[in-house]
Amino acid sequence: MLPIHEHLAELWTIRERRALTSEEQADFEHCLAVNASHCRRLANLYNMSLLASMTDDTEWHHEICGKIEKLDGTPPAFRGKNGQM
Repeated sequence: MLPIHEHLAELWTIRERRALTSEEQADFEHCLAVNASHCRRLANLYNMSLLASMTDDTEWHHEICGKIEKLDGTPPAFRGKNGQM
């Protein structure tokens, strides 16, 4: 989990109890934007990983899996076939 995700969860919890301040709302919007960007990067890498696998390009596949691991923090071996834990 990225620190941005922890902060997003914190802001979500605060939002459940009271209205966010304008600064907190700005932080919340920023966290959502960073999360969306992170998800797009991971989805792109997953797609490239699939392509590398389908073309039997082992070296490229390992390179992509290393990038996924750095972004996601979860080794690919711990994910199922669809990339889920």
